[in-house]
Formats: sequence, C-alpha cells, structure tokens
Amino acid sequence: MKAPEEAALEIREVSDEKEAGAYFPLMKQLRPHLATEAEFVERWRRQRAAGYCLLGLWCERQLVALAGFRVSENLVHGMHLYVDDLVTTEAARGQGHGAELLRRLRAEARASGCGKLLLDTPLANVLGHRFYYRNGLLATALRFAQVLE
Repeated sequence: MKAPEEAALEIREVSDEKEAGAYFPLMKQLRPHLATEAEFVERWRRQRAAGYCLLGLWCERQLVALAGFRVSENLVHGMHLYVDDLVTTEAARGQGHGAELLRRLRAEARASGCGKLLLDTPLANVLGHRFYYRNGLLATALRFAQVLE
C-alpha cells in the first residue's frame, strides 16, 4: 500500500446504517466485545442521535482507519471534542493514517469551538501511548471506573 501522501485518501462520515455496517469489521478490531454487526449498527444509531460521528479514512477504495467522536461540554474541560474510537487496520498501521484522522479531528474541534481534544486509552496500550505522544497529545489524568452490577 502506498504512503498517505502518495495514495488517494478520502475521509467520509458514516451517514446511514448500511454504511455503518460496513465499518463493523474494523471497529471489532478495536471493540472485540461487540458481538454482531447488528449490535454495532444499533449502538451507532443511538449514539449518533446524541451527537456521535463516525469517520472512515479510505485509501484507494479500502477502509484503513476510523474515528468515532463527539463534541461535548462539561465544567472540567469546557467545550471539547472527545475521541471515543480510533483504529487503523493492522496491515495499514505505521503509514500515517491515524495521524491523518487526528488532524481532521483537530480541525473538527476548532470548527466546533472546542478548546481541547480528549481521549482515553488503557494503561496497557503502550504502543498507543507512543502514538499519542508523537502526535502531540499528553497524558493529563488517570480514569477510575467501577462495573455496576
């Protein structure tokens, strides 16, 4: 596969359920707990109604990366763009596709009046941490969670 600067890249927002379904195999690489395409599409539909956007980065007619995000406001961060999902196919990693999506997300954030771009990543995701640092993101918090039964 060609490098992003040599290849024809296109970033598209998912706009319907059929298109969302086509993104399921790549999303499943990031979110293996999603059991079926139908479950994913239903979650996408509900989240979209609440402001979630899903972008796909296509390289020569192949989906190679995706990003899910939402613009939000809270007392801690003010207006911010929160990245829910960011993944590149295993075969296309290291070719700049994730960085390209982050550039687009920064532009979306600025256009929406956001002062910050935020995301969470597992502590064990060391390769992801390196990628985020290389792309200008800094670790600024530690998240605590509790599963409620």
